[in-house]
Amino acid sequence: MNIIEAHDVLKRYGTFTAVNGISFQVQSGEFLGLLGPNGAGKTSAIRMMYGFSPVTSGRMMVFGMDIATEWRAIRTRLGVCQQENTLDPDLTVEQNLLIYARYFNINGDRARRRAEELLEFFALTGKRDAKVVALSGGLARRLQLARALMAEPDLLILDEPTTGLDPQSRHQVWGRLAELKKRGLTMLLTTHYMDEAESLCDRLLIMDHGRIIAQGRPRELIAEHAAESVIEIETPGQELRDYLRRHPVKHDDLGERVIIYAETDGELDKEVRERFCMASCLFRAGNLEDVFLRLTGRELRE
Repeated sequence: MNIIEAHDVLKRYGTFTAVNGISFQVQSGEFLGLLGPNGAGKTSAIRMMYGFSPVTSGRMMVFGMDIATEWRAIRTRLGVCQQENTLDPDLTVEQNLLIYARYFNINGDRARRRAEELLEFFALTGKRDAKVVALSGGLARRLQLARALMAEPDLLILDEPTTGLDPQSRHQVWGRLAELKKRGLTMLLTTHYMDEAESLCDRLLIMDHGRIIAQGRPRELIAEHAAESVIEIETPGQELRDYLRRHPVKHDDLGERVIIYAETDGELDKEVRERFCMASCLFRAGNLEDVFLRLTGRELRE
């Protein structure tokens, strides 16, 4: 069963097109990652999924219902963790969960049981009586995730849930999301952390300029758009550049550095190592960041 089905979805703000005719599906139990540079249209896309922003044209189906006409029924089955901290600063950790439960008509006893489960799951039990303003960034983010799960949603939407967190806090969040994945919860994630997407997501969509430019499993995308093996050569000489022109070698010439994408244990690895690695060479595995930069470019954007 497809939890989400997008058909030629377009979103315009005045004359600006933020999402330009995208189509995709999210299957039940799938963890889908949505990647792209700033301004690619990721946040605009997910805001249409939970009815925050209306679809300009096309059709967005969630749980088999049209978000344009059945958004109330859809929202009762959604959990959303937004980029911004939307917690109530005047309430305690536990109160934030209990008040949120009332939006879903969850009775008091059930809400308290659910809050207790989530406080324990996100290691927040010792902070139940703390005010939100006293929480660290990592604790606040875990509380936002807990709140998004209060109504036991069938779909959890995560918009850059670990942005700004220190490595320890980020890995704590990853651990909780991995556990939810094991339980079969359908999740959709936007992130700028390529290691996060590669570690957690079953499948990825890469967006740029409002369009989907690539999709697939992380390792499949690496094999298709980069390589299993990567060689980085600092201060490359003319001999190397002549060699790359003469041979059909996938590479990026960045001026002071050349990145060569090669098959693991292939002849290219051996030849480059013997002929061009007299100075500085780095041999490493290909990764999702290579894919992202090759598809969306390396230039800075506003």
